[in-house]
Amino acid sequence: MIRKILISNDPILRKKSKTVQKIDKKIQQLIKDMKETLVVQDDPEGIGLAAPQVGKNLQIFIMKPDKEITTIINPEIIFTAKNNTPKKTAPKKDASQSMRNIMEGCLSLPHFYGNVKRSPSIKIKYKDELGNQQKATFTGLKAQIVQHEIDHLNGRLFVDELIAQKRPLFEYKNGEWEEVEL
Repeated sequence: MIRKILISNDPILRKKSKTVQKIDKKIQQLIKDMKETLVVQDDPEGIGLAAPQVGKNLQIFIMKPDKEITTIINPEIIFTAKNNTPKKTAPKKDASQSMRNIMEGCLSLPHFYGNVKRSPSIKIKYKDELGNQQKATFTGLKAQIVQHEIDHLNGRLFVDELIAQKRPLFEYKNGEWEEVEL
């Protein structure tokens, strides 16, 4: 079932999410619904979705940086690389290695984007949708998605990061980028 995505002013998005105690049929259905909801997003296209965005304050998010959808439950950050400053050199051909030009957006704040400084690498432990304990290191775009979605689980939005970093917010409207007051 495709679920409604909450918009940024909804108070549910500002609450810290609860740990998932067991992966039962309700949780499996929520994950299935989140996947169906994510794949139909096309204006803008979605690459990540956290349970709070569909009204459930549970520590679950999914990400789809490519064709495969990864489910993350109860993520715990083990390590983040300290170098989170966008590179000043020309971007490498492999865009996943350069955080320089990744404009971050959010399905709860459609058509608004900003260049958030994030760690280029993050290692987390989590449960997959079968309940198996996993550890993984994510880099580049995947690291940015993981950090963005963990922020959602902690009641934060990417604009909070932009404000803290004193960086601009842009709206993409009619094929043009326009800076917006924060």
